[in-house]
Amino acid sequence: MKILYGLPSEGMGHATRSNVIIAHLLKSHDVRVATSDRAFSFMQERFPGRVYEIKGFHLAYKDGRVSKSSTASLLLKNGPKDLLANIHKYRLVHKEFQPDLVISDFDSFTFFYAKFNKLPLISVDNIQAMNRCKLDFPIPTSERNSYEIAKNIVKAKVANADYYLITSFFEAQTRKKNTSLVPPILREKILDATGRAGEHLLVYQTSSSQNSLIPALNKVPKIPFIVYGFNKSESHDNVTLKKFSEDGFIGDLASAKGVISNGGFSLLSEAVYLKKPVCSVPIKGQFEQYVNAAYIEQCGYGRHLPDFTADGIKAFLFDIAAFQDTVSHYQQDGNKETFKKLDEVIARVTK
Repeated sequence: MKILYGLPSEGMGHATRSNVIIAHLLKSHDVRVATSDRAFSFMQERFPGRVYEIKGFHLAYKDGRVSKSSTASLLLKNGPKDLLANIHKYRLVHKEFQPDLVISDFDSFTFFYAKFNKLPLISVDNIQAMNRCKLDFPIPTSERNSYEIAKNIVKAKVANADYYLITSFFEAQTRKKNTSLVPPILREKILDATGRAGEHLLVYQTSSSQNSLIPALNKVPKIPFIVYGFNKSESHDNVTLKKFSEDGFIGDLASAKGVISNGGFSLLSEAVYLKKPVCSVPIKGQFEQYVNAAYIEQCGYGRHLPDFTADGIKAFLFDIAAFQDTVSHYQQDGNKETFKKLDEVIARVTK
């Protein structure tokens, strides 16, 4: 069977997850990938000759939060030419490949391709939980607007797919048909890693504009912090900044006492799988991250903090033993359950 698989480039979590899924699909199917920017380079390196470069949507950030005005400006500036480029790529895909099935990891290009050509469509992502599951935590008034906006965007993004697979490290009740929750997709190096509780906390921060991060960590002097995300190698008393390397990062994650991160789904899933307590500080304006952080706290795996502060980190550390005890009971048999369900859904929607 010929499968067209689409993923966005906003955040590399989609790419690392899709890399694992596509490798599985290639055992039984002919697969082509559509994506953009960093995700295109990542996928092209792993699946040469199978990747179409498209134009993607980007969020703009200011002071560690999503800037709606800057995002809108980017869309107005690049939208028309990006649309023309994607129309050309649409025709190329249709001429060269003519897929039988489309799988979208929150990608619009492949969604529209499936709809225009009346092809079976499967959605595989974690974000659809906002639309297709009952969220089992109170949404504060301050987040209501972000919730409604995010929910409507998610609802429209991959609408009326034949089936929705929602990857999740938490349990939630589905409220729409043709929807299943499955365990998160994990890369092989995470599955092969051996977790142990060291002395350091791993900090992952993607927004280098947050210059308050290092001073906040310095106010917790008895704890060594290893920080990724600033793309530099420096030492500041108890804080060590490291340039990114996959092996180095996974080693520091596997041996960490705990993890401090934003609300990005991939790292939270990897931390939970390795049974690491998590302190999550979601990027403001991204309700998906708010959901992930809220469930980290709801499950008893760690703390959800509204802001990155020394007092918040100290509160997390005060209860870290209890978080460790709870997260140690998390169970996931690699990717077996998710792959089995995906194969079943493919057979179901294409029969």
